[in-house]
Amino acid sequence: MASTVITGRRPGYGQLLRTPGAWTFLLPGFLARQPFAMLTIGIVLLVQATTGSYGSAGAVAAFTGVAMALFAPQSGKLADRFGQRAVLLPGVLVHAASVSVLTALALAHAPLWALFLAAVPTGASVPQVGPMVRARWAAKLEGSPLMTTAAAFESVTDEFTFVVGPVLATALCTGVHPAAGLIAEATLTLAGGLFFAAQSRTQPSVRPAAADGRPHTSALAIPGVRVLAVAFLGIGSVFGGMQVALTAFAEEIGNPGANGLLYGIFAAGNMLAGVACGAIAWKCGPRRRLVLGYAGLTLAASALWAVHSVALLAGLGLLVGLCIAPALIGGYTLVESLVPATARTEAFTWLTGAVALGQAAAVTVAGQLADGNGASAAFAVPLVGTALALVTLLALRSRLVPKAVTTPSGLIAARGMGHRVPVAVD
Repeated sequence: MASTVITGRRPGYGQLLRTPGAWTFLLPGFLARQPFAMLTIGIVLLVQATTGSYGSAGAVAAFTGVAMALFAPQSGKLADRFGQRAVLLPGVLVHAASVSVLTALALAHAPLWALFLAAVPTGASVPQVGPMVRARWAAKLEGSPLMTTAAAFESVTDEFTFVVGPVLATALCTGVHPAAGLIAEATLTLAGGLFFAAQSRTQPSVRPAAADGRPHTSALAIPGVRVLAVAFLGIGSVFGGMQVALTAFAEEIGNPGANGLLYGIFAAGNMLAGVACGAIAWKCGPRRRLVLGYAGLTLAASALWAVHSVALLAGLGLLVGLCIAPALIGGYTLVESLVPATARTEAFTWLTGAVALGQAAAVTVAGQLADGNGASAAFAVPLVGTALALVTLLALRSRLVPKAVTTPSGLIAARGMGHRVPVAVD
């Protein structure tokens, strides 16, 4: 597929959305990724309702997250080699069937080991729509300054799903039936995934080998991708820890419905920050924004455990959400300069999988802490996760600089993506 480069105007959302053909994958992609934010909270609420244990609910959700983290990069690699449609069609069918089995087992009060077994294919088959949309943007905008704007736009879109998804799942589980959230997730995944898969004209061209004729190598072989994957575990710890801790907090105050509202406010902060990140003409590079975002996130998360008021927790949750977007967007923007075109979808899925793995670990630990010590203890999970990620970034930040050459004009240009683009290395 030929790339589309728009020049001559200041990069912005309006210009981005006028990219020819963009809407043909944006709308289906938006619908197809909505269920993603419903899965973990849907599992937690259903299993907690049937077992009475946050620890068991968190463990089942963790199995789902680990399976997704392990299989998502393989799905991305297959999409790079054989096309997104070839991966999506069987994937959404398997996922809908797996969620149905997990739901039926939970309602039948099956033993915990049976729920663990069902959670594995449920997580492994989660459609990687977000990375696939990012890969389509990358193919469309190759060589364009709109790449950073696209990364911000996708972050906003992702976080909008985390505003809508948990609120919808919580409302269905608490207001209709504990299984209603997962049933809706499976239905929406099937319908949205098939709709997105049908948009085959905008999917990136299949490139089984590198442009120089060498065999295709994994995106994880690039040091910067490994650092980003470890750092994104911290983002996952925030999502997973907040889901369980907010659920436990809402139960403690006798208002389970407050969970969806509080998590929605947290996700709204992320979304608003994402909008701002895409609209600002940054003078510092994505690496510095990534580190600063994590520093702010760690600072904001440090006070969560001490808050016992709904209003204060909503305000602090909003602040935590505001700090996530700069880190996420900085990381995704760095991928564009670190990874060759033949491994883009795979690289994006490594980051998405890292978020899922961090979320799975956080859900497990936070669930155990909530069972034994209440919501305050569970709120320590986002703090520990982000602090460890920040230390990792500070220690290994030199690996996040792309291989570069100096052009005759004196610009630093990224090398390794099949084109040369001026980039800020810090």
